[in-house]
Amino acid sequence: MQPIIIGAGRGSRLNALTDEQPKCYAPVGGRPILDWILESFSDAGLGDPVFVGGYRIEMIRDDYPAMTFCHNAAWKNNNILASLFHAEEHMAGGFVCAYSDILFRDTVVRRALEHDGDIVLCVDSHWRERYTERSQHPETDAEKVTAHGDRVAEIGRNIAADIVAGEYIGVARFSAQGAATLREHYHRVRDQHAGKPWRIAEVFEKAFLIELIQEMIEQGVVIHMVATEGDYMEIDTEQDYALANEVWVKSFPRTEAP
Repeated sequence: MQPIIIGAGRGSRLNALTDEQPKCYAPVGGRPILDWILESFSDAGLGDPVFVGGYRIEMIRDDYPAMTFCHNAAWKNNNILASLFHAEEHMAGGFVCAYSDILFRDTVVRRALEHDGDIVLCVDSHWRERYTERSQHPETDAEKVTAHGDRVAEIGRNIAADIVAGEYIGVARFSAQGAATLREHYHRVRDQHAGKPWRIAEVFEKAFLIELIQEMIEQGVVIHMVATEGDYMEIDTEQDYALANEVWVKSFPRTEAP
């Protein structure tokens, strides 16, 4: 099961923190976000990740030589879905993907690995509690999920908050069959919509991963979820960064390098 980290963008909402370094280098508890991610993957029993980079990729290559790199050179003109598919050659045996601006524990990954579904999303069921102090990142930006039991019914930002099961945290597992299904739908949609508006994206290339997942749900693909009641934080704004260095560090007070 191949871990893949999606980290091509700059993270401009962190302002000066990303002037000279990629977003995943922002330190939390004295350690880069990326080190927390690598530790969680390792503790869940996964090997060295593939890293999809763009902004300052050369810095990450120099500092993390054990990772395999895929270069999204057009990162300024595309988005998460296109970034993920720069690593398509590493998907065939199944993979776990994660955004590069999140903190999560190995417990989250283990739940996804232990589920018998072919496509499993990790969802924070206590997501609204985290938004009480996130005025720079409102609930309307959350990648919300509705579900019937553990089967995802809908995923998107424009879902009423009071009916959702939680927020997709940016971690998902795809079995070999799940990866094949994802690739099939990606190429189908890309062939039809490349360079054109698609769903809420102004052009297909700027689509988010969740838009393809919703497309697959509408096509009858079964998508499952596992819930986490914590063990996760997103760092998208300077406010998030300050909260992480307060809340996350108190919960997991490790400061040494892995």
